[in-house]
Amino acid sequence: MSTPRARLAILASGGGSNLQSILDHLRNLGTASPAEVAVVISDRFAAGALDRARAAGILAVHLPTSESHTLAALLEAQDVTHIALAGYLRLIPAEVITAFAGRIVNVHPSLLPAFGGPGMYGRHVHEAVLRAGIRVSGPTVHFVDTRYDEGAIIAQRPVPVQADDTPATLAARVLAAEHQLYPRIVAALCAGRITLAADGTVRGAEEFTSEQAIPGAPPVP
Repeated sequence: MSTPRARLAILASGGGSNLQSILDHLRNLGTASPAEVAVVISDRFAAGALDRARAAGILAVHLPTSESHTLAALLEAQDVTHIALAGYLRLIPAEVITAFAGRIVNVHPSLLPAFGGPGMYGRHVHEAVLRAGIRVSGPTVHFVDTRYDEGAIIAQRPVPVQADDTPATLAARVLAAEHQLYPRIVAALCAGRITLAADGTVRGAEEFTSEQAIPGAPPVP
């Protein structure tokens, strides 16, 4: 008897390129896919992520910040089992964090704990990295808790910062790494291969943490 697929909700505030990478990865897995995307939710009415969801035949929901208190009910109505944040800029309600403990993840465009926290998203992160003269950046995938960017880290993918980088060129390089790493971790989470223990220990992420080194890169400060 086959194991039922996880029902994944993806929350996004922007264009949805990470959403698309997840959709593509799950589709490429075919019958071996451990999850289906049940709903895409955005706090922005005109978010490109909602257009991508509609194009894929997935329920697309605009949930204004003023109605964020209804998020838990929406997830329950769609029988959601797991959540992936993909450029979602709002703090998740505590009741949702509690209900989905160990089943909600996020990708952040820096090597946390550096350059994380309130206000550190998108271009702001890359500008801060360049101002600091950091030689290595890259995405971090982590479990979500009640504070911005402080949940247990699952894996990171360091990428080099070039001497002539601008925020835009660095963002593109980090985003490419996100697209490689994040969909695979989301799939592994939905398959039950990655778990969060009660003591905050991440289990099952070895296949991803072993990929962290980049040849010739200096150590991360």
